[in-house]
Amino acid sequence: MDVALPQGAAAREPADSPRSRGAAADLRGRAAGTHVGGIGGMGPSEIVTAIESVRDADRAVPLPPVALEEIVPRERSEVANRVLNVVLAAAALVILSPVLLLVALAIKLTSRGPIFYLQTRIGLDRRWNRTHAMYDRRTQDLGGTVFTIYKFRSMYVNAERDGTAVWATKHDSRVTPVGRVLRQCRLDEVPQLINVLKGDMNIVGPRPERPSIFVRLRSDIAEYPMRQRAKPGITGWAQINQSYDSCVEDVRRKVSYDLEYIRRQSLLEDVKIMLKTVPVMLFKRGGW
Repeated sequence: MDVALPQGAAAREPADSPRSRGAAADLRGRAAGTHVGGIGGMGPSEIVTAIESVRDADRAVPLPPVALEEIVPRERSEVANRVLNVVLAAAALVILSPVLLLVALAIKLTSRGPIFYLQTRIGLDRRWNRTHAMYDRRTQDLGGTVFTIYKFRSMYVNAERDGTAVWATKHDSRVTPVGRVLRQCRLDEVPQLINVLKGDMNIVGPRPERPSIFVRLRSDIAEYPMRQRAKPGITGWAQINQSYDSCVEDVRRKVSYDLEYIRRQSLLEDVKIMLKTVPVMLFKRGGW
C-alpha cells in the first residue's frame, strides 16, 4: 500500500522541465512496485545497496538549510501504550484467525507463490532524541530502525520480470484477483499485527517505508524524517484521510497528517483512529 516518489534529482529541477519529468517517471517505474517473486524480503546485498544509496545521496544531494518547525511527539505513557497494542493485536489475531486462514487458503489456491510477503522497512528513529540514541547501536543511519514487515501476498510471482519496479496503478495487472480484494479491504496489512507483537510497530502510527525509498523522500520532503519520531503503524491519521499516493503532493499531505498525529498522540487518539479505520476497511474506502 506504500508507494515511492520522484528522486531528489527531480526535485531540484523545475517541476515542468523534461529532466524533472523524466526523473520522476523513472523513479515511479523503479520504486513503486512492492511485490516481487518469492517471499522477497530485502536480503543482505539489498541492505548494503540501500546503505550505499544513503551515502551517495548524502554526498551528491546535500539537503539545503531549511527552517523547519521542530516536531516533538506528545508525551504519553509508553508502558500503557505498549500494553494496549499487545492486548489488541493478540485479541485481533485470535478473533480474525478464521478469516486469516481463509485468506491464506485463497492465496495458495489461486496463484503460484508464497502466502506471505516480507519486506524491509524503516521504523522508529531513536537518534533524534539524545536519550534514546544511547540505546541505538546502528553503525549507519538509514533514518530509523530496520525491521521486516509482514503482509499477505497480493501480486503474482515475478510481477517485475526485469527487476524494475513499476508504479502502482488503480487497475494494476500485476495484482491477483484475490489480492485486489485484499487491497480494497486492507486485509493484506493484517499480518502486521505480528509486527506489533514483536514491538516493531504500533497499531496506529505513520506507515513505514523501504530504505531505498526513504532516502529519496527525505531529499524531496524536508519534513519527512520527522515522521520517524513515532513508531510506525498499521493504520494512521493519514491512512483514514487519504487513499494511495499518486504524486509527490499526495505524500506531502500524508506527511502533514502524520506530523499532526505525532503532535497530539495519545491512547484516546489511537482508539479513535482504530474505530475510524473499521469503516475504511468495510466500505473499501481509498483501497485499490
